[in-house]
Amino acid sequence: MDLKLPDELIFIKNGKAIQHRSAASMEGKVCIITGATSGVGLEALKRLARGGAHLIMVCRNQEKAERIRMEIQDQWKVPIDVVIADFSCLDEVRKAAALIIKNHSEIDVLIHSAGIYSTKRVCTSEGFERVFAVNHLAPFLLIHLLLDRLKESAPARIILVNSEGHRFNGLDPDDLNWERRHYTGLRGYGASKTAQLLTVWEFADRLKGSKVTINALHPGDVKTNIGNNNGWLYRWFLHHVTWHFLKDPVISGEAIYYLASDPGLRDVSGRFFNQTIEEKPAAHALDRGLGKRIWDLSLKMTGLDSKIQSGGSI
Repeated sequence: MDLKLPDELIFIKNGKAIQHRSAASMEGKVCIITGATSGVGLEALKRLARGGAHLIMVCRNQEKAERIRMEIQDQWKVPIDVVIADFSCLDEVRKAAALIIKNHSEIDVLIHSAGIYSTKRVCTSEGFERVFAVNHLAPFLLIHLLLDRLKESAPARIILVNSEGHRFNGLDPDDLNWERRHYTGLRGYGASKTAQLLTVWEFADRLKGSKVTINALHPGDVKTNIGNNNGWLYRWFLHHVTWHFLKDPVISGEAIYYLASDPGLRDVSGRFFNQTIEEKPAAHALDRGLGKRIWDLSLKMTGLDSKIQSGGSI
């Protein structure tokens, strides 16, 4: 007899299920991947290269990016461009978007994989809690800045690498910078991923009829270097203990390729997937009232509110 799990625990079953795969070609499709030099982003880069895509890597480290670009091109002979941006600085996100728009007349897929986890509260130079800035504000801003080009290229897809970590929550719209609460790594991370999901539903509503879709996924319980910015004890535990319980991130690359390429998902938008299986997020991440508030706050924090008031996109 198959035991039915409650919604709160269905992610356990979904994570162990046989996943979907796509054999569709991405030949000539222009695909942007943030955080493409390690972990989930790197596996997505490799899989899309194997599928024939024209790739744009958005990453922090120029030397590492160039080395990976050469390795990928040697194996799959696909065009790859590198754009350097640190997502903890929103001004660098703006410059990256401007460069992409200048050099590319078409964007078919935008994949956000860049992310961090921090055990301590750290603020960016622009005054935002860093995990919230990198995991939520930066992709929120980049989507907005590239949205007109995505609409011009439609059908197009936006994919956000989210996490089952959104279930830790921690999101308080009155204290997004954790100035009045005790910061913990799990809740800080959960807050950023919850905010991201809440705005996915808002984007999806606003994109109806545009042939641009937006979805989010948990990439699987895989080995990545997220958290390497923390102290030596955390890093040691990550690599010598935690990694023993995690899977090869190649499964994440396959899952992202499925969401980016499968013809059956062409019109699917505003969904959350556990790898490739659609899943219901935690209840707090489905609160549309809270979502509208986070949307407005995100517009203000990224400086997009004034752009929209003057007639910009969304």
